[in-house]
Amino acid sequence: MSADQPNADRTPTKASTAEAAGTKKPGAKKAPKKTPAAAVKKAIAAGRPPAKKAATKKEAPKSAAVDENLAPVATQKTHRPLAVVAFGGNALLRPEDDGTVAEQLRRSEGAAVWLADFARRGYDLVCVHGNGPQVGQVLIQMEEAAAKVPPGTVDFAVAETEGGMGYLLELAIRNRLASQHIKRQLATVLTLVTVDRDDPAFRAPSKPIGPFFARHRALELQRRLRWKMVEDSGRGWRKVVPSPRPLEIVNVAAIRSLLDHGHLVIAGGGGGIPVVRKGSGRLVGVEAVIDKDRTSALLARDLKADLFILLTGVPQVVKNFGRKDQEALPFLPLSEARRLLDKGQFPAGSMGPKIEAAIDFVAATGRPALITNIEHLEAALEGESGTRIVP
Repeated sequence: MSADQPNADRTPTKASTAEAAGTKKPGAKKAPKKTPAAAVKKAIAAGRPPAKKAATKKEAPKSAAVDENLAPVATQKTHRPLAVVAFGGNALLRPEDDGTVAEQLRRSEGAAVWLADFARRGYDLVCVHGNGPQVGQVLIQMEEAAAKVPPGTVDFAVAETEGGMGYLLELAIRNRLASQHIKRQLATVLTLVTVDRDDPAFRAPSKPIGPFFARHRALELQRRLRWKMVEDSGRGWRKVVPSPRPLEIVNVAAIRSLLDHGHLVIAGGGGGIPVVRKGSGRLVGVEAVIDKDRTSALLARDLKADLFILLTGVPQVVKNFGRKDQEALPFLPLSEARRLLDKGQFPAGSMGPKIEAAIDFVAATGRPALITNIEHLEAALEGESGTRIVP
């Protein structure tokens, strides 16, 4: 997919069909010109969407099923600019929430408003969500039911949450698209991501997940299940697992095919399901979690995205955070981003992984990454907020 080409509809127009059949009348009016490729590239480089097409008269919505407002399956490639958007699992499950499915669906419906807006703006979209709180829920459920049902593995919990959250987001986005009469299809891809079994993270697991345990229960789990347990800030003991770097998106060809045919995609949820590739090529799941920012950067790079967006809790990246001389950074050249990261300006537990992911993407593609929060996303796309990491 190339951002150098103008936006195009996914289905043939009547004019092109007539021309192909040799029935186009002489002297017929030419179709209006589309946005020039140069204008598209300039808009994306500035972090803005390409120019919108002139509004056309909307057809009255049909009273049948909601999906009748969505486009049929396309048979030709599209050439819209591609945005890859990554956001955390707390967008659907916040600390103050009870965590019910109904509650997470309401949060998904809120996210669907701004996710569907990318389609309205003329983008193709890959959505990558986190799943930290949700995996914690699943592990608590496993622990509470351990006397009756054998607990699952961490990779299974990642797969379970990727499917469940993908379902809620897809349901909400489909309904939002239909309500706005936006004719696009979408799909959720259960995404496998390979990691290296020799990654140093496997020798020193450090990512806390799941519930807190009393010391005696932690020692029992450590002895019986060989879990690595650590005491966490005086609140109890928790399991820690490796967080290796992602190497390969196993499903990337399928995701690319969906995009080529105009579909919006939810993929890489929770960083993807961690697997290792054996010498024979056989894939095997491993107990680990992959940082979703790293996976989204890898996915954006492999798909040659035009814009990579990392959503966080603040509107802009800040230098000297919390000090009197703190400074918001609307633009951050790649070399400066590396320098500030090396100086420890962006801690590993907060902004660091996002800066690292943005650096990886910009260095590999020469295209911009945008860091902002949901509340300022629209302004950031217009170039009025957010931080752009640029070559």
